Amino acid sequence: MNTKEIMALSDQYVMHTYGRIGLALVQGQGAELRDAEGKTYLDFVGGLAVNSLGHCHPAVVRAIRDQAETLMHVSNLYYTEPQAKLAELLVQNSCCQRVFFCNSGAEANEAAIKLTRKYAKKFGGPEKYEIITAEKSFHGRTLAAITATGQTKYQQGFEPLPQGFKYVPFNDLAALQKAVGPHTCAVLLEPVQGEGGVIPAERDYLAGVRELCDQQGLLLIFDEVQCGLGRIGKFMAYQHYGVEPDLITLAKALAGGFPMGAMLAKQAVADVFAPGDHAATFGGNPLACAAALAAMGVMLQEAVPENCAQVGAYLKEQLLVLQQKYSFIREVRGLGLLLGMELAVEGAPYVRRCQERGLLINCAAGNVLRLLPPLIITKEEADRAVAILDAALGAE
Repeated sequence: MNTKEIMALSDQYVMHTYGRIGLALVQGQGAELRDAEGKTYLDFVGGLAVNSLGHCHPAVVRAIRDQAETLMHVSNLYYTEPQAKLAELLVQNSCCQRVFFCNSGAEANEAAIKLTRKYAKKFGGPEKYEIITAEKSFHGRTLAAITATGQTKYQQGFEPLPQGFKYVPFNDLAALQKAVGPHTCAVLLEPVQGEGGVIPAERDYLAGVRELCDQQGLLLIFDEVQCGLGRIGKFMAYQHYGVEPDLITLAKALAGGFPMGAMLAKQAVADVFAPGDHAATFGGNPLACAAALAAMGVMLQEAVPENCAQVGAYLKEQLLVLQQKYSFIREVRGLGLLLGMELAVEGAPYVRRCQERGLLINCAAGNVLRLLPPLIITKEEADRAVAILDAALGAE
């Protein structure tokens, strides 16, 4: 099928929940994608931070193929080896001791919300249920997750929303301190806000949040769905800041392109969950876990976060050069290979211009050009992307 045929078929039968771009992608390898007409693109969207090892990484492909021939799914009523090994890997490389597996970031955040509330009621009393989140945050599309999300545009039309969430400005410790009340049980933050426009937390801010949570008996949850798993140059995003949360949510890059999510928690928190309190039919199935074991194995054994930090710093330097060249670039910000270029104008036209020239990027918050390339890109690929971006920014 060609692009027009694929688009027509999709538009006829698929619900219109996405503002899709007129591009039908059919094949990927490494940092490149090919469309239905055979044109290639340098992929700096990366499946929205999913394809951290690039497309069709051989280790992940091999793991999926081998596991698919062995055992794809059984109920979580039973034990499976891939799930046990993946839980061990995540615990050994984090500050947490227990893992719950699911299928997406929204599901991971739902699990964290439920676990947090049960913990709070057990140790703080029935009045403890409120979770404070940040303005411009994004935590998923399920009903509780969009309520936790500090952006009203995602909530409109779905009222009434669940109770128990309060929002404060990001990187404003005084505002957070003021918001803590008798019902507060936890703080939920992204170490780097992705959908909000690529806004990193300040180091002193997260340290202050941790201290406040300790003083007030609150749990601290880090949503690392987008910024974790190597994306900002450390395996876990909290490691960049030296601040340990009580719970961590993961997804996106976890299984190298295969759908998977996880919620990690410290032992004392995890212990309040009992059989029947939470579940996911497909969560932690053998196929997803085999893919994740392969992907995370490559991530850790081949120093992928280190490459991300090095190439990310180089790419950011080149973007800062562009900022000096174009007066309508307000700011370049981000960590590792989660980078954003805030414009004084709408970003969508520049996304289109880049696509026309063979570079896929994304726009967040309306005017922030967001770059989320595979973490395995080279400086040469970064240079290619900057050259195309330069041409797109300078086009009349």
